[in-house]
Amino acid sequence: MQPGAQPANEPSSRIPTRFVDHLGDDDLRVLNGLLPWRAFTLDAHGREFGVRASETKRNVPQQIPDRRIVELHRRFPLTGRSVLEIGCFEGIHTIALAQRAREVVAIDSRIENVVKTVVRTWSFGLHVTCFKCDVERDEDFALVPEVDVTHHVGVLYHLTDPVGHLVKLLRRTKHALMLDTHVAAPGTATKNYQVGGRTYPYRHFTEGGRADAFSGMYDHAKWLPIDVLTALLREQGFGDVDVAEMREERNGPRTLLFARRTS
Repeated sequence: MQPGAQPANEPSSRIPTRFVDHLGDDDLRVLNGLLPWRAFTLDAHGREFGVRASETKRNVPQQIPDRRIVELHRRFPLTGRSVLEIGCFEGIHTIALAQRAREVVAIDSRIENVVKTVVRTWSFGLHVTCFKCDVERDEDFALVPEVDVTHHVGVLYHLTDPVGHLVKLLRRTKHALMLDTHVAAPGTATKNYQVGGRTYPYRHFTEGGRADAFSGMYDHAKWLPIDVLTALLREQGFGDVDVAEMREERNGPRTLLFARRTS
């Protein structure tokens, strides 16, 4: 089961959805067919809003709020703060962020995900700033504003230049970062690349590119070792780094960490 998901037969899986609950079944069927959904929630009546990705992937209703957002809000209260969400996907995490923060800026490299996020936030009666942004394209990233907190889940391990991305991103993050990403297991970071005259080890990971909804935009990604990642955060002024989780997943180790700016 994916993090943040609930079994379909659990009453807690049902989430009141302001502008979907009153729709008839035919209208909901049309809404679900308008966009290439790859995940779903249950409305107050237990009906699927969105579409499961497959019989084995995102095949159970997603929960709002995700447990990681609950923990982020506990550590760094979002009330009155601005939040940047890197990789909004279909707006499921966006909902919980918008319910807590003063302002949410949600970005994604795929325009269809931007549209799905706009629709899902509308369905809850929420308003966020949402736009298409490939964070590895300078002209796209130029649109990203300075914010208090960055929510960064499931994106870093899809990037060809994770170091350069974090350096740029952290300059625009005033207070705190939540990062959930795969990292290179010990002994697997057998390649190196340079950023700003420094050499960084990484694990080469093949990606499916634009056509694969669950891949990065390019043909490969670079996975950083956890010690390289945490050292980079500290060098960029986020001296308080807590590696809250290290968990094994199908493709390798994955971490959840929280970092606070100290300088």
